[in-house]
Amino acid sequence: MRRDRVHWVYWSVCAGFALMLAVVTTIQEHRVWGGCAAVGYGAAALLTRRAPRSWSRTGAIAALVGAVGVPLAVLMVLGVAQPEVGVVEHSAGLLLGSGSPYAAHPLRVDDFNPYLPGMAIFGLPHVLLGGTPLGDARFWFAGAFLVTMALAVRHGAAGRGPVAAGRTRRPNTVLLLVGFPAVALPLAVGGVDLPVIGLMCLALALAGRGGSGTAAGLAMGAAAALKWTAWPLLPVGLALVAVTAGRRAAARAGLVALGVAGLVVVPVALVNPRAFTEHVVLFPLGAAGVTSPATSPLPGYLLATYVRGGRAVAVAALVTTAVAMAVSLVVRPPRTVVAAADRLALGLGLAMCLMPATRFGYLVYPLLLAAWFRQDRTTPVTGSAHTTAPRRADGGAGPHPGAGAHGRRTSESRAA
Repeated sequence: MRRDRVHWVYWSVCAGFALMLAVVTTIQEHRVWGGCAAVGYGAAALLTRRAPRSWSRTGAIAALVGAVGVPLAVLMVLGVAQPEVGVVEHSAGLLLGSGSPYAAHPLRVDDFNPYLPGMAIFGLPHVLLGGTPLGDARFWFAGAFLVTMALAVRHGAAGRGPVAAGRTRRPNTVLLLVGFPAVALPLAVGGVDLPVIGLMCLALALAGRGGSGTAAGLAMGAAAALKWTAWPLLPVGLALVAVTAGRRAAARAGLVALGVAGLVVVPVALVNPRAFTEHVVLFPLGAAGVTSPATSPLPGYLLATYVRGGRAVAVAALVTTAVAMAVSLVVRPPRTVVAAADRLALGLGLAMCLMPATRFGYLVYPLLLAAWFRQDRTTPVTGSAHTTAPRRADGGAGPHPGAGAHGRRTSESRAA
């Protein structure tokens, strides 16, 4: 395909996807998003097609307005959000009232909170500010994601030399990323996974810089305090720190990460250990006595649902995958940020396919991790075309280390 048509085709495909979703979905918030996003993406395609160059920042902004800004505003006015938003906001109220974000006697799916205690932080503005726009957890999910990704750009560029840093600071990649349907949709309807992904990308960028390991440990610990899906980051990130900064820095990063996560999780878990186990361990595994809404037909779910003893088989395959990934980190540790992101994306992709309770939406983790750190290769750059050899952390030349019950009308529950 000719290079001058790449971005026009990109926005056209996004428009087609959004329109198809608006037509076929039965979920109200997805239908609203699809209709708004189809117009935004279509406008972006037209603007890019008519632009003198293949890249049109005006087109990208049109896509963001149509795929994020407009649907988010419409959904807020309608009072509609994904159930996850209500779960997080309700958990914050429980945390302030009882010291635990987990209901003692959950009866319905929406009563379960499968997130680690740190996620309740995003619901605190709702408790304090009520139903105002600033009290909506979606606003804080989106803000945390955008801030952490911006920091990942900044810190990821710091160790690449002046030219590479200038390239990475270009906003083109960020605009393309945020405009992509897998990101724009959860930004508008309320995706709890985006802040986790943002912290994971930031942690890998910091790990690739070398240094003392403290900053990388803080980012890893913060991600690990939000959701179990961030925990595979720890061994991968620490392996990268060991390569870029040495074993002592890796040990320090590990202690900081475990300290931050433990400080957030352990005191809350001890308030009501039974509720913590039921919500955070049993429910995600589909063993809490209620049907999990995470029922996408991926291998783990199909095994657990249709094969006798299939749940045990799926869990065994999950454990085997985790062990194999751990062994690979010892035998062949990642030596660049891109390699670490690829390794983490592979592990998470396999895990999410093998979990007994899973959904297609979880695949946004490996998708973004694999794509984000290739940004300099896939986006247009203006300015000098000259490059210099990137620098390692030690300064030498070489490869860079590269609402229903909670106050909103919701569709069928999909909290997971």
